[in-house]
Amino acid sequence: MPEQRSYDILIIGSGAAGMTAALELANTARVALICKAALGDGSSRWAQGGIATVIDPTDTAESHIEDTLSAGAGLCHRHTVERVVAASRASIEWLIDQGVPFTPADEHEDLDFPYHLTREGGHSHRRILHADDATGRALVETLVHKVRQHPQIDIFEQHLAVDLITRHKLGLAEEACVGAYVLNLASQEVSPIGAKAVILATGGASRVYLYSTNPDASSGDGIAMAWRAGCSVANMEFNQFHPTCLFHPQARSFLISEALRGEGAHLKLPDGQRFMHRFDQRAELAPRDIVARAIDHEMKRLGLDHVYLDISHQDPEFVRSHFPTIYQRCLELGIDITQQALPVVPAAHYTCGGIVTDAYGQTEIPCLYAIGECAFTGLHGANRMASNSLLECIVYGRFAAEDLRSKIQQLAPPPALPAWDESQVTDSDEDVVISHNWDELRRFMWDYVGIVRTNKRLERAAHRIQLLQSEIHEYYSNYRISGDLLELRNLATVAELIIRSAQLRKESRGLHFTLDYPAPAPEARDTLLTPDRW
Repeated sequence: MPEQRSYDILIIGSGAAGMTAALELANTARVALICKAALGDGSSRWAQGGIATVIDPTDTAESHIEDTLSAGAGLCHRHTVERVVAASRASIEWLIDQGVPFTPADEHEDLDFPYHLTREGGHSHRRILHADDATGRALVETLVHKVRQHPQIDIFEQHLAVDLITRHKLGLAEEACVGAYVLNLASQEVSPIGAKAVILATGGASRVYLYSTNPDASSGDGIAMAWRAGCSVANMEFNQFHPTCLFHPQARSFLISEALRGEGAHLKLPDGQRFMHRFDQRAELAPRDIVARAIDHEMKRLGLDHVYLDISHQDPEFVRSHFPTIYQRCLELGIDITQQALPVVPAAHYTCGGIVTDAYGQTEIPCLYAIGECAFTGLHGANRMASNSLLECIVYGRFAAEDLRSKIQQLAPPPALPAWDESQVTDSDEDVVISHNWDELRRFMWDYVGIVRTNKRLERAAHRIQLLQSEIHEYYSNYRISGDLLELRNLATVAELIIRSAQLRKESRGLHFTLDYPAPAPEARDTLLTPDRW
């Protein structure tokens, strides 16, 4: 049986948020970083557009704040938005200091800041700092290099957290999170890792849907573990569907950056007609929820399986130089975006709700933090504005680290943790059950809890998830765990939270649109679920 390892800080998740926190903490603490796959292989890597910050002299912090509040459809917490925007410039400078190779400004641009800015939907100014059209990859690869070099960070790749360990679970007084059980995916051994404090940076849960821009790892692990440990969650009904995912059998998850629309790309029907002006005066630059619903409407109205995104009217060299990743990938698939329109379809992209935290990422359980997409801070409201997500990762990674640095010397070391008990389980010879349930879950979530919802669809989803949860619980109780089983268990938990939250919201707002309540309620309120109240 593997021995218990103990650290000052255990960080579960190795995307932009997790690595930021690790680097900010490692000079004063011993850090363990848990990676489900390879270091940096999460959703952060696939972010194309960029990171939002106020740099252009014609732009203002108040404009960034108001754009975010507008996109959030009345549910953003203003004090959170103000705080994040105020911290954005320092976070950008921190990334530059780490060596992130942002795209330099064009020669004709008259900016004190020597980097190019683009514009995306919902933004009233150019404020998107980027590294061509592969910002996430550039940012993640830079941070991966830094993390691997740091002697105070132990990296556990191919490891998956099973559940959090709290003092109450151990029968001890004064509740606090003291570690987690972790599955080594190579050896299939489960062992406890103790820590003075735990940070969840596990990303979102977009893989709960059949079509998603996210990698398979986006299975809501942190949200599900925090819920089982006793944390509240909020606004889980707000699932952002990116309007433009490439519709191609060989590239089902390839995102077509919003920056294309920021640089003049048009959404068109098969006959070449534009349609966005019929839905919003901002046309293609409307927020994502509006664009996604417009595309969904046109697809259903005309019986289409996709629409088109066309940037071929722009200068070919401009397109190739500003969108090299998209250009090259599409060319490999036989599509020259400088000459022809791209087939696109909406796909699940971002989880706007999550684990309830305070201003520094602290959850309701002492010594347990949540940062990045798995957290609910009030920043995104009912719809996340483009390129505020990477910003949130860096800002809250640094906020959490700041808070922990001030406390780490006063935190008690973790107690001795019991070994993982699998004496009552056996090896499964029916893993087909896992793959069948995984497919069923994602399909009914797409059909019943997607871009447009109804009471009847949600009732059907609630019935299906109850049956599925029962099957998964029985399977989990009787057989040795695997990575696929753990992800299915977590996805089912998150699916139930999404469905229950959607049923509680008797209005249409932001990303939650229901035909039964098409208008927004007079007062905007968060949807809060607390385990003890179920």
